[in-house]
Amino acid sequence: MRLDRMLRTVLRGPRAGFVAAAVLAAATAAPAGPAQAAARCAPGAPAAAPVRVAQLPDWVESIAVDGRGRMFATAYFSGRVYRIDAPGSAPVALTGDVGANGGIVVREDGQLLVGTGNDLAHSLTGDLFPTSRLLRVDPDSGAVRTYASGLGGIDGVALAPDGTVYTTTLGGRNIGRVTPDGRVDPAWARVPQPNGIAVSPDGGEVYVVQTTVAPGLYRIPVGDPAHPRLWVSAGLFDALALPDGLTLDGRGRPLVATHAAGEIWRVEDGRPCSVESGLPLSTQIAYGHGDRGFSAGRLYRAGVDGTVYEVPGGAEPGR
Repeated sequence: MRLDRMLRTVLRGPRAGFVAAAVLAAATAAPAGPAQAAARCAPGAPAAAPVRVAQLPDWVESIAVDGRGRMFATAYFSGRVYRIDAPGSAPVALTGDVGANGGIVVREDGQLLVGTGNDLAHSLTGDLFPTSRLLRVDPDSGAVRTYASGLGGIDGVALAPDGTVYTTTLGGRNIGRVTPDGRVDPAWARVPQPNGIAVSPDGGEVYVVQTTVAPGLYRIPVGDPAHPRLWVSAGLFDALALPDGLTLDGRGRPLVATHAAGEIWRVEDGRPCSVESGLPLSTQIAYGHGDRGFSAGRLYRAGVDGTVYEVPGGAEPGR
């Protein structure tokens, strides 16, 4: 997507100023010209084109799937949490406006954890004034209660195997941490402009996407959070691509959704390759779970357009 067209698309609504600033920052940090495409990942079986499986009436910031194959989505503008019971089903507003405009994860007990404060004001001031909440939402009744507070404006949310939660604040540097016993550290680690976040399968490292001005992917040792390590540098992550959401496949490899490049990248041997293209303004990707609905082994993409696609190019048969 051309940069001028992208700007017209995002210059709407309360988040417009921040997104436009990010786009312009990326543009001024790189040579003029279109975003370069990542090399295609090594082909396996021929993959079908992405298929639309759901449509929401809002910017979808994040998605997650529970063990019953139900998808949950956070809506940026309305602040609602939606549930979609199966591909093709109509989305159901699980909550009203509870400020659920950040990341979402599913705990082992099936309860949802949702980030709030992912707006311009909280994003830019979150490092200095961490006042945002992490919500616990019941996936059936929609009942909401505060799980933790005192965090920066929450964009990304990741859940470790031991129940520890990590959060990012896109307009700042701080990585927040909430332990299973409720201890909150809003500045557990620091990465410039952190966005997508995930935890390694063994819980030993936290992966964080830096979106602009020099995009990259960091690895933060849980035992040494003061020393994040740049894993994939800006020279490989095209400065105009605007990487966003992050998940891991069954082999622990990161997959990254990109806004401007319109690609879904997978990191292989420290380099990104593209598993799919032609999906501009993507915000998050997530794998399905269970044996029904949004089932295990299938990869799904959500975006600013409110559309959820199944992406066969990233599927893991037998996962």
